[in-house]
Amino acid sequence: MTQDVIALTPQMPDTKTLLAGLHAGGPDLLVNRAGGGSVVQLCTAAGQALVSVEAPRYLQVPGEVDRLLGSSVHADSPVWWTEARATTAVEEAGRLAGSVAGRLTAVLGGSVWPREAGHTDVVTDLAEATTTAAPMGVDMLTDTAAVVIQGRPVVAATTWLTDVVRNTVRTGRELQILTPPGTRLTFPARTLLDGVPSRWVVRDPGCGYYDGLSGAVLHWHDGRFAPVVGDGPRIADAFRPRPGLEGGRQLLLAIRTIHPADERLVLGGALEQAWRTLTGAPPAGWATAEPVNVPWSPRQFTDLARTRAQQSLPTWIAAVGAPDRPAIATVRTARTQAGVEEHITLAVGCVADQSTPVDALPELAEALTARHNLATMVTQLRTARADLTTPAHYEPPPVPLSFTLGPDAVADLGLDHARKALTNAAPAPLGPATRPALHYTLGDGTDPAAWQHLRHIHDHVNGARQK
Repeated sequence: MTQDVIALTPQMPDTKTLLAGLHAGGPDLLVNRAGGGSVVQLCTAAGQALVSVEAPRYLQVPGEVDRLLGSSVHADSPVWWTEARATTAVEEAGRLAGSVAGRLTAVLGGSVWPREAGHTDVVTDLAEATTTAAPMGVDMLTDTAAVVIQGRPVVAATTWLTDVVRNTVRTGRELQILTPPGTRLTFPARTLLDGVPSRWVVRDPGCGYYDGLSGAVLHWHDGRFAPVVGDGPRIADAFRPRPGLEGGRQLLLAIRTIHPADERLVLGGALEQAWRTLTGAPPAGWATAEPVNVPWSPRQFTDLARTRAQQSLPTWIAAVGAPDRPAIATVRTARTQAGVEEHITLAVGCVADQSTPVDALPELAEALTARHNLATMVTQLRTARADLTTPAHYEPPPVPLSFTLGPDAVADLGLDHARKALTNAAPAPLGPATRPALHYTLGDGTDPAAWQHLRHIHDHVNGARQK
């Protein structure tokens, strides 16, 4: 299992303290830099990395430690998060990572996660260790797949994982994350994996390997984990529905905006509008990876996106809300021929006795149309965990609630044609009568027929564009 150890300290690990931690393996280990200098590696004499220590992250956003490590870890915000990741190819590398983290907390105070991993002993006799560590920072590399083994309770879209995703895609491989059955994926991690060739592989003691998202029974075949071929799909018993286990709901929104490329443009307005409308407050923080560590700032987000656009690169961020109102989002921003596009995926969690803000969706659609250059918005509702993580067992799929078509798209299609996208229900016009957006109600989130209505709108719109 991947050996990740995290030091949570109230003070910033300075150079002297980091050096004390890096001497946990004695004087014979090499110290190298990687990741453009953001990662320090303890290496064998042959240069094989044993432990990678990421640059400390200053968490100024409340609730991030609890969200990613569990409520048993006590660390008040703000806190410094320093993560050490040990290779699985050398057994003692995990102890080395624990000593690095333990030495940081011994000097600066704080705690180590997992608690039992922290110590301050020197881990000797590793300089000549031989490893079979795979390149690209993964645990196993074949011609077709890059396999990453994770043992933490929640797999997040960390800096390390986003780098692995980027390198895996670049080499044309499928990313496969191998975890125990109790592991969950954060919403950003799930969203990140949805956009690339990937598979979540769960190793269950009772039924072997299965896909954590589909339940398909898996086996190792031709250099990767693949579904067992037989008379139809085989679903692992461990993936079967668990009635009554989860009582929450998730409101899911996919929002696309298109802005004119203007030097005065400030991004993030649509996301903040959605957050305020549905939760009563703006996002609490944002970052380019988890844990989310910086207070929410549309101006800083815009500056980052503008810098990356000058290098012809898209920008991907995650945003979180306050701990007492679960909400989380990812935003992908890119410069296209149409302008500056934002692709927002937002999830709002509600516990069983809490009302879901479905009634606010028409108000949100109108605000996005009037002030934030809305192109399209799809909203869905599902029964699932209120904490917005994905477990390795069945949860019901989402059901569409509504679809909103922005004013530019309505004008391109023609208002009369756009109104006829659904034969059984007329859309509600939003904005000026001369150039309206259209909001289509598809259902109440319980009728699967809403998927047919959404497909009908999709076919109606795309069919007109292709003529």
